Amino acid sequence: MLGYFFTILATALSLLVVDIIVPGVDIANFPSAMLAAIVIGLVNSSIRPVLSVLSLPLTFLTLGAFSLVVNGFCLWLASILVPGFSMNGLLAFILAPVILSFASTFLNKYFAERGTEKSNSTKS
Repeated sequence: MLGYFFTILATALSLLVVDIIVPGVDIANFPSAMLAAIVIGLVNSSIRPVLSVLSLPLTFLTLGAFSLVVNGFCLWLASILVPGFSMNGLLAFILAPVILSFASTFLNKYFAERGTEKSNSTKS
């Protein structure tokens, strides 16, 4: 359960990084970022697999580049569902998911390393 919380926290912090870096992405406050992280998780686990399968021919023809569009669409859908989170413009649609992925991966790895350090120190 704590792992899910850290994943949501890492995604929320990553969204705040995206808000700073990408023009066209606006997040009102930290609670909006937390709610957006939860909704992004739900969208990515429910709608994204269906979109990925349906867009498989286009993804194949574009050598995987169309997956950026699928990711952008999922992030945009989450922005529609969450008050205080908005995405405007093509640059935000394409660049925001890429930066979100990098920042989230980095923060998730950081939290995972912190968690294993603490569990290893309590075992000694």
